[in-house]
Amino acid sequence: MMTNRPVAIRTSGRPGKVERLGHGLLLPVSVLIVWQVLGHYGVISELLFPTPYTIAESFVTLAASGDLWSNFRISLVRALSGFLLGGGLGLLFGILVGLFRRSEKLLDPSLQMIRMIPSLAVVPLFILWFGIGEESKVLLIAKGAFFPLYINTFMGIRGVDNKLFEVSRVFGFSRMKQIGTLVFPAALPNIILGIRLSLGLSWLGLVVAELIASTSGIGYMMSDARQFADTPVVFVGIIIFAAAGLVSDSIVRYIERRLLRWQDSYSG
Repeated sequence: MMTNRPVAIRTSGRPGKVERLGHGLLLPVSVLIVWQVLGHYGVISELLFPTPYTIAESFVTLAASGDLWSNFRISLVRALSGFLLGGGLGLLFGILVGLFRRSEKLLDPSLQMIRMIPSLAVVPLFILWFGIGEESKVLLIAKGAFFPLYINTFMGIRGVDNKLFEVSRVFGFSRMKQIGTLVFPAALPNIILGIRLSLGLSWLGLVVAELIASTSGIGYMMSDARQFADTPVVFVGIIIFAAAGLVSDSIVRYIERRLLRWQDSYSG
């Protein structure tokens, strides 16, 4: 005898995109509401902590005048140029040092010594050598972007399971085929992590470069606003840097998901 019983539907238990977005916005929206209320009633100083509404007004004013976008374009070109230069060299040297022991002995000690030099310490030297033009700014950004990609590429290559090379030798793979089919796919997660870190440090290096010696860019706009105690503009610059960093990191993470679909990783 057949009875009508409800059919249990299994779900994956993973939240949807809308739910994830809601969870992600819960904390920042709550902070903005509390911030606005405290500022409106004078609990916190309007000069030091302008309300989100005041910051939004400054953003609209700067965007309407065109100053925000012209400065942002200059900053974007500087950040990407420094990242491509420093990150590209970091990837190249990471591959070279990771694949060959002789290169590691020759290059790695000197590179590690340079890595320990703070970026702020070389700013006066870069200004003396290259002036306050674009060269010094791009090179300062490139210095910060070089080492995360260099180290992660090196570690990714050295972390490849040696058994894979033994199998490749059995099948008679050439050196180039070993690198193309074994080394790079296995090292790709580390390389992508290095790209994400290098991008983040590129934006940090951009802030340092533009705050110290610049006549354009978002960092210069913030420095100029600080001199006139225009705190909302300073907050606008901070938000622009944060948003640009988040967008660039999200793009790399999207590429990572596409390239590493074969990985069966823990999703939490």
